Amino acid sequence: MFNIANQLTLGRILFIPLLVVVYYSPLEWKYWYSAALFGLAGITDWLDGYIARKYGMDTPFGAFLDPVADKLMVAVALAVLIEAHADVWFTLPATVIIGREIVISALREWMAELGARAKVGVSMIGKVKTTLQIIAIVLLLAFNPASYPLFNKVGYITLYVAAILTLWSMIVYLRAAWPSLKGAK
Repeated sequence: MFNIANQLTLGRILFIPLLVVVYYSPLEWKYWYSAALFGLAGITDWLDGYIARKYGMDTPFGAFLDPVADKLMVAVALAVLIEAHADVWFTLPATVIIGREIVISALREWMAELGARAKVGVSMIGKVKTTLQIIAIVLLLAFNPASYPLFNKVGYITLYVAAILTLWSMIVYLRAAWPSLKGAK
């Protein structure tokens, strides 16, 4: 159960409070350090899945914990950034992303109860969305928005593209699940 892939996933969860503490610390390099922690978490997200598949370390615990770790890391990073940016133009895409994660998690749980979890498996749109989210969050964590407006704008644009893909992937998943949700056999 506690193989290297699952340990990487657990490590990603342990990064969450560390990210918050570093971001709010008085450290001169807090932006870079918090971005590095988030980026490292993003790398472990890819790495734990790769190791699990390549070396046959897939476990039910890992299958449960990996998406939880991903969603927690993204939601907490976005919550920190919502407070830091404190405007509607940041809060809007951030809440779309967080809201979608809640909806899709509930949908996957419901579909699993129906024995149809595969209908809402991870898609390529979801993978691209996740990659763009990671890039946007790293950019937004790494640079003080007041000191680096260009990087802030690039981060916002990337976050908006991720939010659009977030909505698109949610629609794809809901359409795939719709017959099961409305009770059709």
